[in-house]
Amino acid sequence: MAEDEVASEILIVTGMSGAGRTTAANALEDLDWYVVDNLPPQMLRPLLDISDLAAGALPKIAAVVDVRGRDLFRELPAVASSLRAARQVRVLFLDASDDVLVRRFESVRRPHPLQGDGTILDGIRRERERLAAIRESADVLIDTSALNIHQLATRVVDLFSEEGEARHTVTVMSFGFKYGLPTDVDLVADMRFLPNPFWIPELKGLTGEEEPVREFVLGQTGAREFIDAYAAALHPVLEGYQRENKRHSVVAVGCTGGKHRSVVTAVELAARLAEVPGVAVRVKHRDLGRE
Repeated sequence: MAEDEVASEILIVTGMSGAGRTTAANALEDLDWYVVDNLPPQMLRPLLDISDLAAGALPKIAAVVDVRGRDLFRELPAVASSLRAARQVRVLFLDASDDVLVRRFESVRRPHPLQGDGTILDGIRRERERLAAIRESADVLIDTSALNIHQLATRVVDLFSEEGEARHTVTVMSFGFKYGLPTDVDLVADMRFLPNPFWIPELKGLTGEEEPVREFVLGQTGAREFIDAYAAALHPVLEGYQRENKRHSVVAVGCTGGKHRSVVTAVELAARLAEVPGVAVRVKHRDLGRE
């Protein structure tokens, strides 16, 4: 590897079956990690070799390695130790109490991968024995006994997101009611309480992206007050989405044709929402240009 190339960071995700490996993997994938599920330990080094050839295209790799690998899994402690000697490798171990794991398996009506002809608890005990060595050497251990899937995902995001990285992305979308309500939105605001620039001859042919329309819309009674109040109301909502690990949301702003009032409001609202910590904001004008 060339000196100016940065080696990929690899996170080995392992732990007890039923402790939340899939939830953790999904949270990492949302953070733009390249996630590989059910990887035999012996494939970790070839995976890193491939990432080196990718010239930085895979800077963060998470590999879920667990007892589904059967006898191959026994090599994980040795493979992890060997990789740590040359690479930046961390191990995330997910655990939970036996009684919680039993309840989780019973709720999904699936057998434990190691229970064989025995009980779920027999499988859990066998798995604990196999995982003892890698658990002891884990860099991060999360006990998920008292966590739901949203709380676990939030813990993973807290631990593995980069400082300053957005934890929630909100799209502020303008649209025209006459073209129908958007179907993929979380919240809708209606700007038809403001006078329509469409009926002003010198503004009719312009759009909300142009300054004369912006000045007209924001100069109407209640326009700025609404935008300020709505943005203030959305601040705790976006903060709550982050706590619940909801990664994306869409706030739709409508007017009659989606050309004037909604466009101005969407841009102004987006600017205010960008002040919420941990939130990235995008603006989309669904119906602009349809007339």
